Amino acid sequence: MSPASERLHGLDAVRGYALMLGVVFHATMSFLPGPQVWVLKDSESSMALSALFFASHTFRMTTFFLIAGFFAHMSFGKKGARAFIRDRALRIALPLVIFWPLVIAGIIGGAVYAIYVATGQIPTSPPPTPAASGAAPALAFPLTHLWFLYALLILYAATLAVRGVVAKLDAGGGFRARVDRVVAGLLGSPLAPLVLALPAAGLFYARPDWLVFFGVPTPDQSLIPNSAAAVQFGLAFGLGWLLHRQMGLLSEMQKRWPLNLAVALALTVALLAQMGVAPVVTPDKPGLLKAFHALAYALAIWTWTFAVIGLALRFLSDHSPARRYIADSSYWIYIVHLPLVIFLQAWLSRLDWPALAKFGVVLAIGFALMFASYELLVRHTFLGRLLNGRRVPWRAPRPAASRMETAR
Repeated sequence: MSPASERLHGLDAVRGYALMLGVVFHATMSFLPGPQVWVLKDSESSMALSALFFASHTFRMTTFFLIAGFFAHMSFGKKGARAFIRDRALRIALPLVIFWPLVIAGIIGGAVYAIYVATGQIPTSPPPTPAASGAAPALAFPLTHLWFLYALLILYAATLAVRGVVAKLDAGGGFRARVDRVVAGLLGSPLAPLVLALPAAGLFYARPDWLVFFGVPTPDQSLIPNSAAAVQFGLAFGLGWLLHRQMGLLSEMQKRWPLNLAVALALTVALLAQMGVAPVVTPDKPGLLKAFHALAYALAIWTWTFAVIGLALRFLSDHSPARRYIADSSYWIYIVHLPLVIFLQAWLSRLDWPALAKFGVVLAIGFALMFASYELLVRHTFLGRLLNGRRVPWRAPRPAASRMETAR
């Protein structure tokens, strides 16, 4: 078995690719068939992109939060509580405060440009947003796609609070040892995804406004996360935290990736075959169909998550400079991508090109600009230290032997 240090390359890759997949996910949204669910709707649509939207949204954030919990426990163990809190404040809270105003301004600008492209006029009133179901949530706030930073801060605080209580009440470690045995027994079983799916399945079924096609309701419109998102992402984060206590359990995910992938693909195909590939924007009525949708979707979340982590452990555990670069850049790219994606979607929206061609252009230009901005503005500057914990020098220092040769 590979040593733990090698496995971390695979997990780091998964975390970075999960964020990059978010760019792809948002890039599909203007091309979805059916009613408008995005800030703009392209003149062309694609069933293939709709299927990609559905499949990618199923697992990407649960996977991200599981890996985030894993690395949070690692960081906490290395730094201690005080340094960990300081590090999270600098690398999570501060970027949220700094970039949120810039991102929201960019999104509004993109929406205005989209309306101008569609109508030929600059709007004088705020751009319309897709209709939301029900009344405005309590403590409504447009977190945008940066909600994941806010959610991480809540999860860090909750986890440290629980850990502090447990440490005081369980001085001998007996309770923690029992928890570790439960986690080991769970992840050692092929039924782990089914057990983990039950809480989300119950919450999906209980929500009268749950839309199967859109999965876990995104907690981006309120400072109080909705119950389904709080439970699903909190469970993923907590599992990652506990998983790092027993890193040998990663081998179970690696061993079962073919089974989990097969089940995930079967569930995704079954859901799309039953619902149709176009987005469904009406909630299910209570009954057997809704129960099937809730359980199948929740199980798909976890089988996909275990499958992609297992695949990464199996095939991406060696060191790769290219994957390391992508992982390092993914944080910056995810923060800044949404306004750029909206502008590119709007720019292409009236062209008489196939949807897949436009989608490809959005990604090609978008990633080229975002990687360039990372290299020029972030990687070698104070922003690199802020986001990644380190600033890479523009030029690596030459070895001492080389400097001595030059001096001679």
